[in-house]
Amino acid sequence: MDIKVSKQAIDDATDALSNWGRWGDDDQIGTLNTIEAADVVSAAGLVKKGRSFGLGIPLDTKIQTGLFGGRWNPIHIFLATGTDAYSGNQDAGGIEYADDAINMPIQGSTHWDSLNHVYYNKKMYNGYDCRLVDSKGAAKNGIENTREKMVGRGVLLDIARHKGVDYLEDGYGISNDDLDACAAAQGVEIRKGDFVIFRTGQQEKCLKSGDWAGYAGGDAPGLKFETCYWLKEKDVAAICADTWGCEVRPNETTEANQPWHWVVIPAIGITMGEMFYLKELAADCADDGIYEFFFCAPPLNLPGGTGSPINPQAIK
Repeated sequence: MDIKVSKQAIDDATDALSNWGRWGDDDQIGTLNTIEAADVVSAAGLVKKGRSFGLGIPLDTKIQTGLFGGRWNPIHIFLATGTDAYSGNQDAGGIEYADDAINMPIQGSTHWDSLNHVYYNKKMYNGYDCRLVDSKGAAKNGIENTREKMVGRGVLLDIARHKGVDYLEDGYGISNDDLDACAAAQGVEIRKGDFVIFRTGQQEKCLKSGDWAGYAGGDAPGLKFETCYWLKEKDVAAICADTWGCEVRPNETTEANQPWHWVVIPAIGITMGEMFYLKELAADCADDGIYEFFFCAPPLNLPGGTGSPINPQAIK
């Protein structure tokens, strides 16, 4: 597709691709409705060698550099330690223990974006008013609604390896043709209800260099705006990436920040996974030629949350 991205293109895509009302006026999980019980049973049959791949990046990775939204890196604090126990500096009825706490933004590491995270004309997915999300949390489309739905068939589209590079260059826009060509080369079919994960290699570049300067909110490879039509056509359950925001940056227009998000989350109703760690999974898929697997990534049961930190599992 050749789309000149603009506010009008966002409006047109919203009208053409909206899933509002498709699963009822009270729906709060969007395209996760495409997963049927039989799909989960079938996905479980993909487990052949019993190897699991954790797709969450370590929480001590300093991804956030202040480029977007005032987010900070996870803060891990110990409330009690083994040295406290050794020194006798504990007063808990004689028990010796360690205890700790973590403080982080929802989007501070590998995470899901929920359907109340982005709005279109003051409306979130399924037509709910954005004012239903306030300082006490979201009355609609909170991440807790998806707590039993993040399981099914996962498919990796290794775009970087398909292109013969370690990583895609910042600003490279992944097209519908790229997605289809990659799937064909890997011998995998994208089906209704799939969790589609695409790899750009950008995160691995940052891990190797230790430089995260532009990762969270800077330039990045990612999906072109046209792929919102591909996602609706394929009827996928969710889309995930190893990048900060899934879509290409710089964005394809100056008329909207993250224009693809404006359609994918509030109109189509797709829960989005970001900052997935894919190195070992991608290497294994390249080794055995199998790019489908059992996928499980439940969010925290966080009522009213705009997303959730996760450690997704791909099991082959």
